[in-house]
Amino acid sequence: MKKQGKVALGSLVLHQRERPCALEPRDGGILLTTLRTHDEIRSSTAVFNTHLPKPDAGMLNIAEKIIAQQEGDFDPSHFKDRYEDALRALIERKKKGKPIEAEAPESKDEKVVDLMEALRNSLKGSGGASRDKAERFMAARKAKKTQKRKAPRKRAA
Repeated sequence: MKKQGKVALGSLVLHQRERPCALEPRDGGILLTTLRTHDEIRSSTAVFNTHLPKPDAGMLNIAEKIIAQQEGDFDPSHFKDRYEDALRALIERKKKGKPIEAEAPESKDEKVVDLMEALRNSLKGSGGASRDKAERFMAARKAKKTQKRKAPRKRAA
């Protein structure tokens, strides 16, 4: 297959569904990739043909700053299947004859997070002109909202 530059097509049953797949030679082995059927594929124009408002330049600057702060090397070992781990632990408990009891869900303190404040705090770690620009933008936005609140409302007659 490798010499001829070919990929094999086949099908397999995975999660109680038959799925098409591709087999291709890769690094001394064979890589299997599951494929989508025709009815699972949607036209990109049907998905992306929406008229979204143009993003504000200040918000884009903040987003770029956050992305730069979070950037790092990808390490797949950081990702775990917590469901499978919990299921295996449950099976082990059952094998050992230990009682299986449903745990009560943790009660979460539901607090409302001010997104803009969180964005400001995330930017405090680094300085520079972009930070000052973002802070001026946020201050102007806050002032604009305050002015709208203070403006008298007209009532319909």
